[in-house]
Amino acid sequence: MFDQPQSHPIQRSKGHAFAAFGMCQGRVWLADLAQAGSAKLMLPRVDGDVPEAVFLNTSGGLTGGDAISFALQVGDGVRLTASTQTAERAYASNQGAAQMQVRAIVGVGARLDWLPQETILYQASNLHRRTEIDLAETATCLTCESLVLGRAAMGETLTSARLSDHRMIRRAGRPVWAETFLLDDAVLARRDSAALLAGAQALGLVALVAQGAEDATAPLLALPSVAGARLSASGWDGRCLVRVLAPDGLTLRKQMAQIIKTLSARPLPRVWLSGGTL
Repeated sequence: MFDQPQSHPIQRSKGHAFAAFGMCQGRVWLADLAQAGSAKLMLPRVDGDVPEAVFLNTSGGLTGGDAISFALQVGDGVRLTASTQTAERAYASNQGAAQMQVRAIVGVGARLDWLPQETILYQASNLHRRTEIDLAETATCLTCESLVLGRAAMGETLTSARLSDHRMIRRAGRPVWAETFLLDDAVLARRDSAALLAGAQALGLVALVAQGAEDATAPLLALPSVAGARLSASGWDGRCLVRVLAPDGLTLRKQMAQIIKTLSARPLPRVWLSGGTL
């Protein structure tokens, strides 16, 4: 009987964290909080009246079969900045895709700045991510995504990985911006193509959805470029999108920091400051 192969399910990481914020006597307060498994939420002390919510995946990264979700409810009139405690790591997977979901509801006259730190794709990683933000008619949202292809410090060149990344922002139930990004082995094999990654090892996106957001395009294009980074911006009908290509993660982070500070008119979340943005 000892010769029979033993089959045991591999333990997977699961987590969910949720927070709701409201206004009380002119101040923002935490109305609800729930967290389970590997997902946690921290509320660091900050100066001023704009709180920060920081999500953390205590498992240290995601691999096949893992599932984590973050959710926020931003009440009427609240301004909130939310981020992640560190870079998210997508590890090698032989058990299918890791699942990540981000969901936010932003109330009347409220604003959410969802500014997660970068996602690092390891060789043979497989990640499916979905981000959905629902805005009230007069709400505002600033969001970003940063992606680093491989671990440069380890000499890793990414040749095999899969990322399916779907983003959706709705206003009063109507889609105002949707984008699906797919990176796979075929894209990596042609990464030098100008129509694909143009040789970049890191890429980023910043999106502002707000009344008059298109007016921010010109100031963004006038920003000083971080050496090695390439930036493009477009604006229309209450939307401003900025895309960045960079040769490495640090260059991308520095350029993204300039863009985010310009569009938010605020300092970066404190958790960003240890990553070399100054």
